[in-house]
Amino acid sequence: MTERLSTPYKIAPDAYQAMIKVEAAIAASGLEHSLLELVKLRASQINGCAFCIHMHTTDARKAGETEMRLYMLSAWRESSLYSDRERAALAWTDALTRIEQTQAPDADYDLVKAQFSDAEQVNLTLAIGTINAWNRLAIGLRLAHPADAARVAA
Repeated sequence: MTERLSTPYKIAPDAYQAMIKVEAAIAASGLEHSLLELVKLRASQINGCAFCIHMHTTDARKAGETEMRLYMLSAWRESSLYSDRERAALAWTDALTRIEQTQAPDADYDLVKAQFSDAEQVNLTLAIGTINAWNRLAIGLRLAHPADAARVAA
């Protein structure tokens, strides 16, 4: 894969910094860091964004997420490893990331409404929208994720 543009943050710094500010506001909103990492990773899996999958898997591990929960995330509906709150967030992530197919169904919203306050619902929805925007930036510009030298040489 050949990167199309390797430094979007330098090319369009104002827009890039605006996205960073949205991320910071979401991070400061009170939503659990672990939940946000699961949401970001799940949307990135659906979208097939290698750059973001690498980033959010790495970040989740550093924050103490277990390997098994990371492995099972793509099959979260069939796994008992996630809390009801996480399951609601993941269902909402799936629904909004696949919005053209799902139209954000009431059943998924009802799960979110039962687990999250009104402010949390807004911040969770913004988090999902933001990671989808990052995915589109990374995929569209073919941003390459870091790779260690041993694996590249193999």
